[in-house]
Amino acid sequence: MQQTISLGLAPGEDIAAFWQRVAGACAGWLAGQGAPLRDAVLLLPFAQQLAPARRAFLARGGWQPRITTSHSLAAALGPTPLAAPDQLSGDAAIDAFTADRLLADQSWVQPLRRGSPRDYRVAVARLVGTAQALARAAAQVPPDERPAFLDVARQRLAALDAGPGVLERALAQVALAWVATDERRPATDALFALRPSAWIWLRAGGPDPLAQALLARAGGAGEVPALCLDADLDLDQAWAGFTPAARVEAAVAPDFETLAAQSATAVIQHLNAGRRPVALLAQDRVVIRRVRALLARQGVPVHDETGWTLATTPAAAAVMALLRAALAGGAVDDWLAWMKSALAADWPADGLAALESCCRRFAWRQAAQLDAATLPPAAGAAWQRARRQLEPLAGGARSLGGWLTALKQALHGLGPLAGVAGGEALGEALWLSRSPWAGSAHEAALAQARLRPEEFLAWVDDTLESAQFEPAEEAGAAEVVITPLARALLRPFGAVVLPGADAATLGPVNPQAGLLADADAVALGLPGLAQRREAEALGLAQLLRAPVLTLLRCAFAGAEPLPPSPLLERLAGAAARAGQALARWPDGRTPAAPPSAPQTRAAADAAGRLPAALSASAIDALRNCPYQFFSRAVLGLREADELEQETTKRDYGTWLHAVLKRFHETRDGGGDDDAVLRAAAEAELALLDATDFLPFSAAFERLRPLYLAWLAEAEAGGQRYVAGEVAREATPFAAPLEALRVQGRIDRIDDRAGRMLLLDYKTGNAKALKDKVAAKLEDTQLATYALLSGAGPGLQAAYLVLDDGKGIAVLPHEDVSDTALALRDGLQADLAAVHAGVPLPALGEGRVCDYCEARGLCRKDDWT
Repeated sequence: MQQTISLGLAPGEDIAAFWQRVAGACAGWLAGQGAPLRDAVLLLPFAQQLAPARRAFLARGGWQPRITTSHSLAAALGPTPLAAPDQLSGDAAIDAFTADRLLADQSWVQPLRRGSPRDYRVAVARLVGTAQALARAAAQVPPDERPAFLDVARQRLAALDAGPGVLERALAQVALAWVATDERRPATDALFALRPSAWIWLRAGGPDPLAQALLARAGGAGEVPALCLDADLDLDQAWAGFTPAARVEAAVAPDFETLAAQSATAVIQHLNAGRRPVALLAQDRVVIRRVRALLARQGVPVHDETGWTLATTPAAAAVMALLRAALAGGAVDDWLAWMKSALAADWPADGLAALESCCRRFAWRQAAQLDAATLPPAAGAAWQRARRQLEPLAGGARSLGGWLTALKQALHGLGPLAGVAGGEALGEALWLSRSPWAGSAHEAALAQARLRPEEFLAWVDDTLESAQFEPAEEAGAAEVVITPLARALLRPFGAVVLPGADAATLGPVNPQAGLLADADAVALGLPGLAQRREAEALGLAQLLRAPVLTLLRCAFAGAEPLPPSPLLERLAGAAARAGQALARWPDGRTPAAPPSAPQTRAAADAAGRLPAALSASAIDALRNCPYQFFSRAVLGLREADELEQETTKRDYGTWLHAVLKRFHETRDGGGDDDAVLRAAAEAELALLDATDFLPFSAAFERLRPLYLAWLAEAEAGGQRYVAGEVAREATPFAAPLEALRVQGRIDRIDDRAGRMLLLDYKTGNAKALKDKVAAKLEDTQLATYALLSGAGPGLQAAYLVLDDGKGIAVLPHEDVSDTALALRDGLQADLAAVHAGVPLPALGEGRVCDYCEARGLCRKDDWT
């Protein structure tokens, strides 16, 4: 017969005393049963509780029971049988292939498979998750009762075979059949055959179905004495039914960063007070990552028991970058990402930097646009090596094992995978450093699953996302232990800090991710929503055994108010009913006001230095803001162009320049101009992504007849094309600037009745250009073109506005030579002053500053 002893919480009892009470209760009960202590089994909820339990029995002296957890004991009694092909392996990534084969002949799922591959993948993942959950539930049932359990499950799932959720229920039936046809005996069956002198289960944090089944079977048969030591505490009875050992303190932070700072401060305050080790509960992983970084700054050793997703490790990031470069369409950004990764640390930095510089300068987005022969030597060598490295992954569909072999070949010659953080775990997870057992489900999956490149990339991504990585750390030296709430129970911590005691983090439980409704899950022995919520409440109540419990939360999630956790409110309500109140956490930090550092208008000292050459944009910068000129022309600072960005109107303008140049250089004057212009556009478009460029292609289709009509009219008036994209250079200045060059590229030069006409293509706002040419001295660009062309009498210049909506407009700059000479004289005076050492102040205003990349240098936003 099973007996139960309630342990509760004795006044003033710490964790060590609690475990001594557990040892005494076990010894006393076993003596009353006449059962030898050394042959009894004491089952604990988690392996982390084994050490304090054994210390307590060691302190008593004499024999100890076998102290273990139910699953550890099952594993120790015998290995888990090997999964054969088409059997559940427990590995979600491998079981997904088996599930796909099981569904291959099911006609009712084929519409989903063909119509929505992504939804089909989700359905397969949920099928696998449900099958694995049902297998765990079946393993917790005594062997002789398992057929009845499976019959009940079949009846439950067959009861509702119509109405909403038909697909989900059909998939759940497949999952159940998958489990039911598995003839292997679970490792837990050995537990039901075990005959210790007594079964003892320490209940803490809620029920354990396997332990309950073991005690029920032993107690019901009367063969083995069975005892449940119930250590659970009712959160609502705190200060009434029992007195918490903990001093409970709480605080509210206004934002995320303050919450992280308060959490790190609370940990350090506990350490300074001699309360160690400190448990830092990983309820909110985002906050915990920030807290860990703050503690690292203070040199506080931390041991993380939770680990993190393998996909976030440097090794996984490097392998995924390599695979995206080889399999995801050949984006230059992906290639550069893996060439900069931890696996390519020994690559020459100069070659990689030169390659990236070329890609940014020429806006190469796809690997197909690169030609090693046209690159600088160092960049070309780096690119050729990169392409050779990924050659094993080239090609179409192949088996999963074939893909993994190709991946190993691609990784050969790079840095050792084991030398990168997460590398060993990645090799294990992706079967790169191990081989499956002969005849196993894993061997069958690697040999039979045939994947296209994008499917293999998705499989690797899913595998890394589902795997956990725990770095090798010296746990004994750590003063702070990051652990989940459930694993913190009944451990000898000096204090517990829980960041995230809010309604979004502590208390709410996500619905089942599988195919079963909550009622079905509960009926089949799986934990339901209510049970999981209660388990979290019981876990929080166990923390009241610690000396100090610090509960911290954030008041806002962004701009939205974030209420306290329901569990925190239950605890506060229990305290209020007993005439108590949760203490306010004492923030020991002292506010420090940073020293005042008023900023004034910036002025750069160029120390008489000038660039060797000036462009129209540099001259424009000097006139708009001398400090901007200093940044761009003198220092040569530039923002790096983005490799992956949407096609902009500026890209359209660059393309249109190239199209018109090609058109005018290939037309013979007597042919079909429309066909020639179309061919020029198609030739230039071949170098771009036609899909991204589609809106601008449509704009060009509207512009093309307008341009041809304007061209015919201009040529009828005696105007003819002479040259396009003409690079010119001049030295127009007197001493001491006689060596300073002005250089630029003129979009187009025409001849009109024997006079030179300089044209600058524009696709922008015609009104702004009209205002600019009306105030002649404000137009720098055409004046610079004129200066480059000698600024002689009779020289003409104009903007050619290519607007697909309003047509073609010519905006002439009258007397452009006079403007050019005035510009030259003004520049002579200004640049001579700069050469003499006059500072360059930040004088820009309005639009000049809105998009200026040097705004962070002049610190205009911080001026007082």
